[in-house]
Amino acid sequence: MSLTESTASQHADELVTGAVTTASPEIMAVGQDLYLPFPQEFETVEEERAHRKAKLAAAFRMFSKAGLDEGVAGHVTVRDPEFPDSYWVNPFGMHFSMIKSSDLVRVDHEGNVVEGTRAVNGAAVAIHCAVHAARPDVVAAAHAHGPYGKTLSSLDMTIEPLTQDACAFYDDVGTYDDYRGVVLSSEEGQRIGRALGQHKAVILRNHGMLTVGETVDSAAWWFLTLERTAQAQLMAYSAAAGLGSKPIQIVPEEAEATRGQVGFELAGWFQFQPIWERISRDNPDIFD
Repeated sequence: MSLTESTASQHADELVTGAVTTASPEIMAVGQDLYLPFPQEFETVEEERAHRKAKLAAAFRMFSKAGLDEGVAGHVTVRDPEFPDSYWVNPFGMHFSMIKSSDLVRVDHEGNVVEGTRAVNGAAVAIHCAVHAARPDVVAAAHAHGPYGKTLSSLDMTIEPLTQDACAFYDDVGTYDDYRGVVLSSEEGQRIGRALGQHKAVILRNHGMLTVGETVDSAAWWFLTLERTAQAQLMAYSAAAGLGSKPIQIVPEEAEATRGQVGFELAGWFQFQPIWERISRDNPDIFD
């Protein structure tokens, strides 16, 4: 669901205390104005580029703090606002906790580095080129080798509506079942893009997970909450085994309704904002 769709504004209204009528930064309540952040608009493409790159650097810092870095594995990308057929990505072999805006590398859809001096992970090129090409609506895509996502990807299951948070992904996760080793070919990336379809996430069998969004904020948040949802699901099944019964799922109609409340694009963007505030305050070098 687009950030700009009226239904997204309606869902945002439902979750805010007060008499809310529009998705505006100045929210009216009884006798006072309440502030609620919304995605920024930019006067120049240079400002928007700098903003996207800073958000991307912050996403890597978040991944590191959440334990979602493992050696050289993992990559998050964002389209360039001026040249949308290219995207910014992390340098190959640089620790997530150290990445600044100036470290990011821009790659075109053919995988050629067009800006920057660092090498790029071949898997990032193969996967993200295909995902961005297949989904013009996708501004950012995130993939890392989180322990719970990897574990769930090795099991014959998908994300189940066991919790309220899990409902953000209800009927909104694709599955790529054909593991063929490290993804280095464009054909393999295209197959992953097809498996993603119009979903916000895809499980890469025996590999991990990938999420997408219309902003770095939403793509990064979907990945973090998907990893934690996988953790909760694995824990629920482990505990249920001791009880001799399966975990209780939320019924389909309630799961679908809850997805409408917590799984829309603006909700993903909004969930990232407290993380952004903390990281941008504690790590001002992301803007360098």
